[in-house]
Amino acid sequence: MFLGLFVILLVLWLLGFFAFHVAGGLIHLLIILAVISLVIHLFRGRSAA
Repeated sequence: MFLGLFVILLVLWLLGFFAFHVAGGLIHLLIILAVISLVIHLFRGRSAA
């Protein structure tokens, strides 16, 4: 689930950063959320194994 969330947020960040040139730092919140979701996914995956 977190890996899918990571991919979705990463794609939205790339679209916003390169395609739409959204001004301000709000678009970078997407990449931060994507990285956090990836880290949570990695930690939960290792703890479950």
